[in-house]
Amino acid sequence: MAHENNVQSKSFKFAVRIVKLYQHLSKEQREYVLSKQLLRSGTSIGANVNEAQAGQSKADFTAKMSIASKEARETKYWLELLCETDYLDKSQPHVLSLLEQSEELIKILTAIVKVSQQNLKANSKK
Repeated sequence: MAHENNVQSKSFKFAVRIVKLYQHLSKEQREYVLSKQLLRSGTSIGANVNEAQAGQSKADFTAKMSIASKEARETKYWLELLCETDYLDKSQPHVLSLLEQSEELIKILTAIVKVSQQNLKANSKK
């Protein structure tokens, strides 16, 4: 279970960075549409991970973690789009680190979902 708490902590810290990036983009760059999408998906990751901890069943846990994984992928998409449209600069260390963090969350969440799905299948065969 330490693995889930790790992802809970990582997704919360990531959400804090996303909120700060949103504040910067909306105040400094006057970019509201893409950054709002980024804010929604970037904070949703941790919310779903947190909700999964209180899942009513193993299936519920897996479903919430799966949503968190999808939100992490969406967040990476918005970050990349903001880079390609010159709102963010990929050569900046903080931008690179956000992209790396989003990739790390995707990998962790994908692994958790995969193991959870395998456990559900194994338990349903018993």
